[in-house]
Amino acid sequence: MADQNHPARTDSRPRRSQTLTRLALGGAMTFAGVSHLTTARKEFQAQVPDWFPASKDLVVLGSGVAEIGLGAALLALPKHRKVTGTALAAFYALIFPGNIAQYAERTDAFGLDSDAKRLGRLFGQPALIAAALWAGGIPARRS
Repeated sequence: MADQNHPARTDSRPRRSQTLTRLALGGAMTFAGVSHLTTARKEFQAQVPDWFPASKDLVVLGSGVAEIGLGAALLALPKHRKVTGTALAAFYALIFPGNIAQYAERTDAFGLDSDAKRLGRLFGQPALIAAALWAGGIPARRS
């Protein structure tokens, strides 16, 4: 048991589920980023709110590059999983207003063609944030 003189030690080794989550998110983000730049570019543009003060195409290209970078970092830099997982969680938080706008403005994209589906996606975003943190080893493993 930890006390003031002997704080609880943490083990930096990831759990198997953290490694699997890191690899899954890394692959998914890399794939999503590539699709931002290629096959799904128009559909991603439809998700950028009209009120956002930048070109929709520039936002899609920039977020695609960010997703490729974050996904590749998750896959290739396991020793830096805390930084990459935290960065991905922050990215998910930054794009959340766009998901809210998609719901509020009733924008159809990627099969999200009903209020119920768009609302369901809003509940998925906190789960993605939690998964990114878990993949990053947060919270730390106690030994």
